[in-house]
Amino acid sequence: MTLSHHLSKYMILIKDTLVSLDLIERFFVCNLDKCLGQCCVDGDAGAPLLPEEKREIDRHLDAILPLLNPKAREVVKEEGSSYIDEEGDLVTQIVEGKDCVFTTYAEGGKCLCALEKAYREGRLPQLKPSSCHLYPVRLKQVGDFTALNFHRWKICKPAEILGRAQGVRAYIFLKEPLIRKFGEEWYEELCRTAEEWIKNNSSQDRRH
Repeated sequence: MTLSHHLSKYMILIKDTLVSLDLIERFFVCNLDKCLGQCCVDGDAGAPLLPEEKREIDRHLDAILPLLNPKAREVVKEEGSSYIDEEGDLVTQIVEGKDCVFTTYAEGGKCLCALEKAYREGRLPQLKPSSCHLYPVRLKQVGDFTALNFHRWKICKPAEILGRAQGVRAYIFLKEPLIRKFGEEWYEELCRTAEEWIKNNSSQDRRH
């Protein structure tokens, strides 16, 4: 790895992004059987939305509404698909102070994203907000750079356990959303850098 890739002890520079080493070193595979998708429910606001994501969701709203729970449909019809939260951020609407408006429930109480489900079934383009699609990665603007941080949450502990059992690191599990957000070329550079880092630092285990 060239010196140009090193930015600090815990971040690596990939093009115009700062990538947390946690994304490279930690293992992660979502385990819905254990967590039941609580990330779609817990919290005091909806999922962060980009303006262009809101526009695309609203453009497909007629097709989305039938996929939602009855109360969620009422909220969207009366208040729209999103709102500005107390911090001034654009976020998805929530139902009864908790569920993201796009949350649906499957057998066993699992929370599923209606947008993601419709995409997997070929009924809609990928409309899932990037803030959700990328999780547990959270993005933050740092000057001219976008920082990718790995968010650790007790709800996602089963995902870290499953990822380690399957030998799947977070950046591999998140291939699809990372490419969606940053492109194929960026992801290929991330993979090359990650492989080199892991090879050269295999004795330094920070993944626990």
